[in-house]
Amino acid sequence: MKQPVIGITLDHETMPSYASYPWYALRENYVQAIQKAGGIPVLLPYAAGHIARYLEMIDGLLIPGGGSDINPQIYGCQERHPSVVTKDHRTEFELKMVESALKKDLPVFGICGGQQVLNVVLGGTLIQHIPDRVPGCLAHEQKRPKHETSHAVTIAEGTLLRQILKAETIEVNSTHHQAVDKTGAGACINAWAVDGVIEGIEAPNQRFCLGVQWHPEYLSTPHDQALFKAFVEAAAPVTTSAESAESATE
Repeated sequence: MKQPVIGITLDHETMPSYASYPWYALRENYVQAIQKAGGIPVLLPYAAGHIARYLEMIDGLLIPGGGSDINPQIYGCQERHPSVVTKDHRTEFELKMVESALKKDLPVFGICGGQQVLNVVLGGTLIQHIPDRVPGCLAHEQKRPKHETSHAVTIAEGTLLRQILKAETIEVNSTHHQAVDKTGAGACINAWAVDGVIEGIEAPNQRFCLGVQWHPEYLSTPHDQALFKAFVEAAAPVTTSAESAESATE
């Protein structure tokens, strides 16, 4: 089996905390998680004109989390919570990448903010600030280190996520202030926290279309590792008989 190539979108910064000019960023553990699962990570800078070419190069698409939010107007909300911070260039590129990948039925995996991008592409909406919408909510922006878990998540029966994790409840980390509100057409909820906050979605009509609200790239638990393994395996190119025979003679 050929190793699948997994495209990963990037964050973008203009603040001179790292360099005096604008720079792309991605935490190393996203790359490590893909490699450990058997994939080849390829980082995708914002180049909307190259999206079709990107999709020819990759076998699966990973949308990572980040410290920014989606402009509420994109999902039909004119009111904007004061906590919302946007990076419109990143959002525009990721929305186009996900939309195009789903049209090709490429495996897509959205993590934290990436799940929110996925839900918006599917026609859903977001809770802009959980504490203002969910009375008595959990501390979804945990204070402990991100590689540690902080609360439980219930996994829905009959879902792809349940099939992958083989568990009714798991422990996850939590570093978000927004969440899925209404799911889009063709999407379903596959996980939720005890306070009712949606922790996972998927689109059953796609080959592999999964989003989780936590950060499995820290590989804090075997369940996190199982997610990356399932994603990479779903993206694995199918080797034809002719290709197999050619490899055997080399």
